Amino acid sequence: MRALIVIAAVLIAASGSAQEVDVEAIARAIRTEALRSNDDPAGRALPLAGHWNTGHYPRARGMDPAFEIGLIEQGHYVLPSFHHQPYWHQGWAGVGEKYYGAAIRKPAKLRLPLTFLGTQWERGLTDDKHYFAMPPEKNPNVVTPDGKILKKVSPFGPVEIWREVGRKWTATPALRKLQEQYHDPPLVIFLSNNEHAKLRWHQAETSKRYLDKHGKGKSDDFKRKLVGAGWIERYRALQAGMRDGLTAPAWKQNAIFVGYEAFGPAHFGRWGGWKEYSLIIKGRVTPWPLAWDGGTPSYYVHNWNPSTDYTVWSPHVESNNWLFMLDESWKLNPKFWWELSVWDGYQPKLANCMRKTYAKRGQKYGPERYRGFVQFGMWLMRPRVVREFRGWTDDVKTMMPYYKEILRSVDLVHRNDLLKAFWRKGKLVPNRAHKHPYQQNIPDEYRDVDRWFLLDTNLTPKRPWKLKTEIPVWAMALVMGEPPKCTWLVYAQSPLKHRENVKVSLPGFGEIATDVTVGGSFYVVDEAKTTGQRLAALRNRGFFAPAKQGEQGR
Repeated sequence: MRALIVIAAVLIAASGSAQEVDVEAIARAIRTEALRSNDDPAGRALPLAGHWNTGHYPRARGMDPAFEIGLIEQGHYVLPSFHHQPYWHQGWAGVGEKYYGAAIRKPAKLRLPLTFLGTQWERGLTDDKHYFAMPPEKNPNVVTPDGKILKKVSPFGPVEIWREVGRKWTATPALRKLQEQYHDPPLVIFLSNNEHAKLRWHQAETSKRYLDKHGKGKSDDFKRKLVGAGWIERYRALQAGMRDGLTAPAWKQNAIFVGYEAFGPAHFGRWGGWKEYSLIIKGRVTPWPLAWDGGTPSYYVHNWNPSTDYTVWSPHVESNNWLFMLDESWKLNPKFWWELSVWDGYQPKLANCMRKTYAKRGQKYGPERYRGFVQFGMWLMRPRVVREFRGWTDDVKTMMPYYKEILRSVDLVHRNDLLKAFWRKGKLVPNRAHKHPYQQNIPDEYRDVDRWFLLDTNLTPKRPWKLKTEIPVWAMALVMGEPPKCTWLVYAQSPLKHRENVKVSLPGFGEIATDVTVGGSFYVVDEAKTTGQRLAALRNRGFFAPAKQGEQGR
């Protein structure tokens, strides 16, 4: 019991109690984990917290760099993010010294890695009149059979123009000034929201260039392969141009380019026509690991579709699809940078804001439930960065009660040796008693890959499930060691209410009894002792409940 009390005390400290902060040590940890390779013998890189709101908007203060540096000085493991000023906003005035100046000096002193968040860099090919007005044979956008130019980029247009517009994004006065002030960052992430309109593979025959070369009637696989190859070539040209525009050698060498949703489809198998929204071909789910240095897919509860955080149509279920895709991505690109973008569907000015939707259903939604939701995605996928999305009109005062839960969840991993060990070396436990509920139109080569990691409980509803089937408890596990000396870390969360004496079936061990909270509960199971031990229950009170003995596992 003494060891368990020590663990609880460490976790209490990690939750944000006042303590002296060694800022240089925090910065060193951030730098070390950001630079850790995917195949590091020590295991996975520990997570960092990040944000999509860079706080450069006039209507509200967001997570601007100065604010994020303040979080690091408070002892949090944050990857600082800057607004990437569009190349058509030339000059240092306005956003310049006030926004960048003071904020860049502390990262430079601490040698922190940086992130620059931009809109879509290829947007200039459409929105910049110089490019959109080019004649059809030179135009980088879609040219229809009757010669009309559409406002979406083409995978069949001239490649060199992509490199040209890429260079414009980094050869700006603002970035030149920043390179002078911080000339040797260990890592610079250029992050695109990657949502610019582009030709989809099933629209190939609306392109004159495609028809002139290939004609009509080619197979879907042919079109997906051709379009994917076109994007790989053009996005790499765009990024090469961005690297060309940098002046400092360390920036050129240490820059990587990451795209929002530059990853495989979470909707894999949800309905028969899912491939229409995918570039899957034989031997490869997606081309994006070859087109980008990294991806940050959306672990989102969308307010515009029926998904929730407590039903089968949820980020919890869909993200189970990503595990085999991540393994494949690392085979295609061993250096692929893996982030997770998270959002709970909060848009307060809209009637379909998810917090309003939950309230109409008689449910409570607050930071605790958000923490449980985020931690499930964190521990299922163990990304390098947990990057929260909030709208550009959201103020830091409204964001922080929720972002604090991400900070807290990230800090836990860094500050507890047991959690750290499982994050680095733990193996995700598949539940092979069942298949993933999304089973429509699955290619033969992926029929037998592990796609299901949600553990069964005594509250799990009977199958078959529908998309609206409610899941009372989300549970998953990591394992270390070999039988008969395995140790498991079990994470369970109950979105709607705290539940006691929930029986979780742990493959290779048996059933354990758990008390599962809205904010998420961790248990450690030691096969040698055949007991489930309560590690921590994350509750509203802001501290961790005492460790408690669970039921025997066998």
